[in-house]
Amino acid sequence: MTNRRMDEIIRHQHPVTMPATTSVRDACEEMHNRKIGAVLVTDAKGALAGIFTGRDLVRIVTAGKDPGATTLRSAMTKDPHTMPPGRTAIDALRVMRDGGFRHIPVVDEGKIVGVVSRGDFRGLEHDRLDVETGYWETIR
Repeated sequence: MTNRRMDEIIRHQHPVTMPATTSVRDACEEMHNRKIGAVLVTDAKGALAGIFTGRDLVRIVTAGKDPGATTLRSAMTKDPHTMPPGRTAIDALRVMRDGGFRHIPVVDEGKIVGVVSRGDFRGLEHDRLDVETGYWETIR
């Protein structure tokens, strides 16, 4: 079975990053226009500060906050799990499954190089994770 490395998946990526001062509304417009499910939020030095996803938007809306007046700083998931580019697709899928999230930023020595989501992976990689999970459930 195939097990691609993160390098292969992010090779031609240009991840969408936005400063923490960006409004939730502006971030959502960009996500809609680019047909993506997450924006990486950066600090003043361009380092990863957080991630903003559709799940974060749901939390903001259900709390009754105005997306135009709410900044990513207060809406993002702070200090998200990250992975280096040399890890495998299965490694990323495991981290996402165990953490209960669908996106993971790829960071190389503090520099943002990409972001992957569950949808970036082939069926064989999902199948392999399902088989692996089945083995662990049998052992327990």
